[in-house]
Amino acid sequence: MAENKQPVGLLFDIGGVCVVSPFQAILDYEIAQNIPPGWVNFSISRTSPHGSWHQLERGEIKMDADFFANFNKDLRSPELWKQFNARLRQNKAHGTAAAATLPPMPEVDAEWLFWEMMRISRTPDPYMFPALKKLRESGKFVVGALSNTVIYPEGHPYNEDAIGLKSQFDFFISSAHSGLRKPDPKIYEAALKEMDALAKKKGIGGASASDVVFFDDIGENLKAAKKAGMRTVKVTLGKTQDAVRELEKLTGLELLETKDKAKL
Repeated sequence: MAENKQPVGLLFDIGGVCVVSPFQAILDYEIAQNIPPGWVNFSISRTSPHGSWHQLERGEIKMDADFFANFNKDLRSPELWKQFNARLRQNKAHGTAAAATLPPMPEVDAEWLFWEMMRISRTPDPYMFPALKKLRESGKFVVGALSNTVIYPEGHPYNEDAIGLKSQFDFFISSAHSGLRKPDPKIYEAALKEMDALAKKKGIGGASASDVVFFDDIGENLKAAKKAGMRTVKVTLGKTQDAVRELEKLTGLELLETKDKAKL
């Protein structure tokens, strides 16, 4: 696979890539509540694939009182709390000895935190979002979105695409609407099929997996994309400008604003 060849398709995760990361809301909450950083993400990831969060993102359950009650339970698992602290002790093994006594499990207001995550992730990323517009204007690539999403209750204001996010893409694959959630291999197959069809329709030839570069902020999602044959770029929390700079190298386009280039 030619790593340096210009891609036909560019595929983007949404949260933490095109909009501000919900992980930032989690980290801010943990710091404010004196919760060990990483606990919320650990407990969410370890309840996969049948945790309430994962069911919501596959569109299997509604966003209602039952979801929030079960999400709260997922963040209050004694067994996961033991595992998390065991990992903390292991990480500290090379430093001073960590206390063997299990500290009290933190109280997490799961519903408040959920809505804070949703709120913050409606803010366009200051570097990637303008770059997306320039990519679309160039007309040289198929630009797609592949995102783990949720479905808001009918009539909720977050159903409105206030920032015009979806209009930046040739196609948008949503986990909650498709019933498939990253890192399920089937959702990558669906994205590649759509990329290939749209590339042919645009008259720029087909798109094989190696013609597609996928941008995401979660390691397991990137590993699955690599396994599907795509090239990948890891987007680091708080460093989306680095991902845009990589996008510039891949496309040959100037995507960062002049003022932003001066900061790099």
